[in-house]
Amino acid sequence: MRAARVDAVLLDRDGTINVKAARDEYIVHPDDVELLPGAAEAIRLLNRADVPVVVVTNQRGIARGLMTEADLTAVHERLRKLLASEQAHIDEWFHCPHEGACDCRKPGILMLRSAQASLGLPSLGGSFMIGDSPSDVEAGARVGAQTILIVTEGGAADVDCRHAPSLLAAVQTILGGSTAEESGSLAR
Repeated sequence: MRAARVDAVLLDRDGTINVKAARDEYIVHPDDVELLPGAAEAIRLLNRADVPVVVVTNQRGIARGLMTEADLTAVHERLRKLLASEQAHIDEWFHCPHEGACDCRKPGILMLRSAQASLGLPSLGGSFMIGDSPSDVEAGARVGAQTILIVTEGGAADVDCRHAPSLLAAVQTILGGSTAEESGSLAR
């Protein structure tokens, strides 16, 4: 089965592309960045399929004074280099530096709408939002994107959406055009 055209894939960062910091800690330094297994391959597959890849990430460590915008830029530069070494790249980056409820902090949708505008898409209905938290899925659903929750071994899949064990599994299913039932990679 041939995959339907995917307009874009929006990705959370920590826990989706790179290893998440310990609970109540933050990725604040480039040396803290470690790619998750298969993440670069997943992004490379999207790049080769000409699917725009956009990061939309909550970064409340800035609001808490644990890092600066310059620190975040350095972290993203490290992530860019790690991905480039695997022939993969992110097309657009959006972040929310706030803490608490705001329009851009997921599940707020401002970052996703900014991505939509930047890509020139009339809607996000032909796109996917992939992340490892309920707020990622909620934000994606609120803008009409298809959603996939990354649930690692031992994690709870209590959110009502499709889920996958890794970014690579999610992307392989998206690009393969198979349904969750056909592939076994995604479950609901």
